[in-house]
Amino acid sequence: QVIADMREKRYEDEGIGSSYMFRVDHDSIIDATKCGNFARFINHSCNPNCYAKVITVESQKKIVIYSKQQINVNEEITYDYKFPIEDVKIPCLCGAEHCRGTLN
Repeated sequence: QVIADMREKRYEDEGIGSSYMFRVDHDSIIDATKCGNFARFINHSCNPNCYAKVITVESQKKIVIYSKQQINVNEEITYDYKFPIEDVKIPCLCGAEHCRGTLN
C-alpha cells in the first residue's frame, strides 16, 4: 500500500492524472498505469454488466473480467470498482438509475 500511495502521488506530480491500480489481495496491488492491457480502461458502474475476479494461474494472480449478462456490440463494458470507504469521496458519474453517487 505504501508503494501504491507513493506512485499515485508521483503520477499526480507528473501530471499523468488517473492511475490504474487494482488491489489483488491484502498485500498486492497491480499498477497498470504505465504498462497494461486495454482492460485497465474499463469504466466503473454502480449497475455493471461485468465483474472482476482474481484467479491464480501457475502460482501467479491474474485479474479476469467476467460478463454478468449478454453484452451487445458497441455496448460499454463496466464493472463495480468496489473501492474501500474513505473520508474523501470520489464522485461517480456512471449515470446508473440507482447510482451510489461515489466510487467509495
